[in-house]
Amino acid sequence: MLPRPSPPRRRVAPRRSRVWRYRRLLFLATLLVFTTLSGSAYLLVRVPLPPEVGLDETTIILDANGARLASLDNGENRVSVHLDQVPKVVVDAVLAAEDREFFDHAGIDPVGIARATWADVRGGALQGGSTITQQYVKNVYLDRERTVLRKLKEAVLAVKLERRYEKKEILERYLNTIYLGRGNYGVQAASRSYFGKDVGELGLRESAYLAGLIRSPEAADATKSPEVAAARRARILTAMEQTKAITHAQRVEVEKEPVSAYVVAKAQAETTFARPDKGTQYFVEYVRRRLEATYGRTALYSGGLRVTTTLDLRLQEQAYDAVYGFLDRPGDPAGALVAIDDQGRVKAMVGGRDWNAADAFAKVNLAVGKDGGGTGRQPGSTFKPFVLAAALRDGYSAQSTLAGPPEITFPKANEGKDYVVRNFEDADFGEAVSLIDATRNSVNTVYAQLIKAIGSAKVAKMAHDAGVTSDLVENISLALGTSEVSVLEMAGAFSTFANRGVRVEPSVIVEVATAGGKVLKPPRPPTRTRVLDQGQADVVNLALQKVVTEGSGTAAGIGKPVAGKTGTTQDFGDAWFVGYTPKLTTAVWMGFPEGNVHKMDNVRGRKVNGGSFPAQLFRRFMQEATKGVDAGSFVTANTGRGKILTPPKGVMLPTTTTSSTLVPDPPSTTPGTAPSTVPATTAPPTTTTTPPTTPPPTGLLGIGSG
Repeated sequence: MLPRPSPPRRRVAPRRSRVWRYRRLLFLATLLVFTTLSGSAYLLVRVPLPPEVGLDETTIILDANGARLASLDNGENRVSVHLDQVPKVVVDAVLAAEDREFFDHAGIDPVGIARATWADVRGGALQGGSTITQQYVKNVYLDRERTVLRKLKEAVLAVKLERRYEKKEILERYLNTIYLGRGNYGVQAASRSYFGKDVGELGLRESAYLAGLIRSPEAADATKSPEVAAARRARILTAMEQTKAITHAQRVEVEKEPVSAYVVAKAQAETTFARPDKGTQYFVEYVRRRLEATYGRTALYSGGLRVTTTLDLRLQEQAYDAVYGFLDRPGDPAGALVAIDDQGRVKAMVGGRDWNAADAFAKVNLAVGKDGGGTGRQPGSTFKPFVLAAALRDGYSAQSTLAGPPEITFPKANEGKDYVVRNFEDADFGEAVSLIDATRNSVNTVYAQLIKAIGSAKVAKMAHDAGVTSDLVENISLALGTSEVSVLEMAGAFSTFANRGVRVEPSVIVEVATAGGKVLKPPRPPTRTRVLDQGQADVVNLALQKVVTEGSGTAAGIGKPVAGKTGTTQDFGDAWFVGYTPKLTTAVWMGFPEGNVHKMDNVRGRKVNGGSFPAQLFRRFMQEATKGVDAGSFVTANTGRGKILTPPKGVMLPTTTTSSTLVPDPPSTTPGTAPSTVPATTAPPTTTTTPPTTPPPTGLLGIGSG
């Protein structure tokens, strides 16, 4: 029997590898990777680095010595600083928190991303996923849209940025653009906002706090959420210890101190003005208006201008204390003061009592008239020096004499009616009063004749040439100060006399530059114009020195050479003293902001004239301002040169004259009206026309009328 044949063996298919089994999937993955890499390479080569978007930056206003006066912004407070101005501890804190490998990677850090993700999952120390370069790209070049394409573009641009700039430049740009809460962009703005000081003054505790704000800053504001702020700070300190930036002992020391102990409240930190309690807002607002008119609103609030002004904060404090350290009682009038040096620089400006007060005049700058939102004020007898200067410039001698009766009449000079001018308290100064003595005693009847003799047009031109910019009404009453002017104008115009006849244009801005240091308005020599020859100016200075040493302004004496003039308007609506040393001119005004409807006829129980409180305020300031410095000296004047003045025609003089008590600084008189009569309060009755020559009193009260 034949054996049965064996069944045929089945062929077993060979076992396929997993690679083969998933070949299609791997092909697709490889294709995807290749496409991604190709696309990245294409983007890296083809996508240009777009131009940086211009970032708004805060304008900084500085005083003459570089101290910060104020900052102006549009809601985004950003002040750029160079990296070398940022302490190393601040940089260490930011790098530990956001990008430990910043100086080693090329813009992106895959290892850092993985490490940060793992640390976040485990709840470890805070670490950034994106590099600092990527964060800067996102802040400056890209929008906030969250897409894969935007993330890829961010990475590509980060690499390109690294190729264009040095690491330190990228870090500097980043530190100046990160948002740190409270409307602050960059470490400098944030430092002032949270700690009230510049970034260069920060230590470890502040640095750790700022670095902790980078992620969600509003949630970690220590004044709102101290627990969150402390937790953020602790994580930053841990990260800094891990990177060997600080020791364990340093970390423990900082953690002992509550965050709230050194983080200040927003309102306290964001005071726009330096020394607002000393009236700096009025000066800053005056400067702001001039800057906006020149550069426009956008440049002013977003352009990061660096404005150096003429103001001296030390003198500003002294000026404010001189005025409102005295006018501090309920019902006291307001005061204004402007001080200008011999280079025309406004060194102090007191424009009001309190910028933030609730009354309607709080934000009116009383020192600059219409330019400050208000009106000018009548200068009274402080205008007489311009009449004297006009006469001297016209060739007349200061030894010329005119009659000084109690009253004179100019027929039909007041729109067809007689215009009567009277001396204060109807004082009679005799039949021959020199122009020097008429200035010293502020004799209205002499000065009314003087302007009649030389012409009011010449007086107006003299005042304008000296520095008065307001419109002036050309009539007889101009000699008595009835046209409105500002305190700034009077200070500038009187400085022309201090400069021996040279007008120096007052200035408040020294230099304007960009945040990068490009000067937009370079310093330039002040505009200087000679309007009186030196000899003529010396005569005016002599006459005004006598006002202080012998006349109505004795209360203004400071123990150094001083010249000046008192002024009081009709019914005691305004009172002035404008005076100067050869190097510093100061104008002081007193009155009520609402105008002459509110008289100063009962201030602390007395009527206020220029020789009383205004002269005292001048002395209070100038004694401090000139302490320890050379105030200069005046040149001896020749009062005899020039032609003798002929009394004007058409003036009615009284037929008899009598002597009376001299009260310095009579109020001015407007056409058709007569001044009120004020009794003398300190000078005893006398039959002479020469005022007492006793030294100025040292107290602030009990000073005679003047």
